[in-house]
Amino acid sequence: MPKKKSTASPSVAIIGGGPAGLMAAEVIAAAGFSVELFDAMPSVGRKFLLAGVGGMNITHAEDAVQFLGRYGSASQNLAPMIEQFGANALTAWVHDLGIETFIGSSGRVFPKEMKAAPLLRAWLARLKASGVKFHVRHRWLGWDQNQALRFANPEGEVQRTFDAVVLALGGGSWAKLGSDGAWVPLLAEQGVDIAPLKPANCGFDVAWSTHLSDKFAGSPLKSVAAATRPHDAKKVGEFVLTAGGIEGSLVYALSSQLRDDIAEHGSATLWLDLVPQKSLARITEELSLPRGADSMANHLRRKLGIEGVKAGLLRELVSKEDFMQPAKLAAAIKSLAITLLAPRPLDEAISTAGGVSFAALDANLMLKSAPKVFCAGEMLDWEAPTGGYLLTACFSSGRAAGLGVINCLQAASETKPKKAASSSAEGKVAKPKASVAMDSEAVPVKAKRVSKAKVDAAESIAATAENPKTRAAKTVPAASTELEAAPVKPKRSRKVAEAPAVEETDVVPAKAKRTRKPTQE
Repeated sequence: MPKKKSTASPSVAIIGGGPAGLMAAEVIAAAGFSVELFDAMPSVGRKFLLAGVGGMNITHAEDAVQFLGRYGSASQNLAPMIEQFGANALTAWVHDLGIETFIGSSGRVFPKEMKAAPLLRAWLARLKASGVKFHVRHRWLGWDQNQALRFANPEGEVQRTFDAVVLALGGGSWAKLGSDGAWVPLLAEQGVDIAPLKPANCGFDVAWSTHLSDKFAGSPLKSVAAATRPHDAKKVGEFVLTAGGIEGSLVYALSSQLRDDIAEHGSATLWLDLVPQKSLARITEELSLPRGADSMANHLRRKLGIEGVKAGLLRELVSKEDFMQPAKLAAAIKSLAITLLAPRPLDEAISTAGGVSFAALDANLMLKSAPKVFCAGEMLDWEAPTGGYLLTACFSSGRAAGLGVINCLQAASETKPKKAASSSAEGKVAKPKASVAMDSEAVPVKAKRVSKAKVDAAESIAATAENPKTRAAKTVPAASTELEAAPVKPKRSRKVAEAPAVEETDVVPAKAKRTRKPTQE
């Protein structure tokens, strides 16, 4: 679709200024091509900045096989990208920007400063030094009859033509930060196969009684475990009871299956263990002990530590008769069924499932129906849990799309750009000389050691950021304010302008954390 211009160097448009788009821009610019990046918002990386509210969980240090498995059915499609630019390569790339990292107790990788703004400042400085031109307040409108790109800006509409285009427009959550899914009908008109956008890492609606809602809305349930099936192994964590349902990290971890269950059956059941550290037999035994004049509520508090919102849930979901029978009450404590009616709206979700089908793309992430149009990031059809997996896939797919552009333009040009990397004899995607190791798993990168207190604090911040009650008190970082602070300079170990590409997200984003109706990327 992009129409070739007569320029000395092939030109490439990047549409979308999140992690995927910025990484594609870096890779392509480092190969010697002219790059212009367009974003609808007043500044780039807004959802990326919001991820910093939760401590900026960049990636995860777990085993590579387990890491890849986090992407579920999309693992096979994402494998080539993440194997070349996974957790180790991404961490090394962050270090190359002058940002130190550390690994939390759960394996999550964070910047030492626990913020996104210093990383983004350093990155944008490097991109500008490499010649990338930025056009903000430019909303993409599709193509005109001559296949030129159409943009709406404050002055009106403009049309531009380029040799190639990378679309990195994000998913459909956090529309106020730029990811509004407006690209879906534009690509659907071109015959691109798109899986419907659905909320991922989301909360759910529950029909609570007015009493429970009024008394416990916003209360966290800590040190509990949950599963989507009554006899499955349960995940341990915490979540929050809201006025109309449940949200939080433990719910997000199970949200994909719960969402799909609702779509298939009309509702879903979350099976909750209120005291995962004790067995059913032990709980039954303790509840069967004589309680004298104590009420059952006091008995639960003294023997099992069940009070507050946990006790309220039992009263809400267990019949009066069963509540007074130790064996039946113990069974409910270990497997309390919560009926979920619907996922929360897409715009409230941390991330998005669905998007451009991998079947619609070739190995270079180019649309089969639109030569020289590439796609990357959360607009592709994949989903992942929080914990650094969202951002890693956004970075790695952006890098892969950038390499795909290089490969495509080199093949179409008799004279390759001076800095462009050569393709292999088998026609694989060309890989520019990188400033960090290409094989992310071959050369492990050790994060800087920090105190246990720092590690614990990071994990606490990350968990708190996924707590909707806490996120409600947060405001979206003011991009213009944060990014105009004293710039963080990249390491001077190599000249940025000469460094051919780096190896390449809850835009997604890990994808960004949020609550209902706050101010995304």
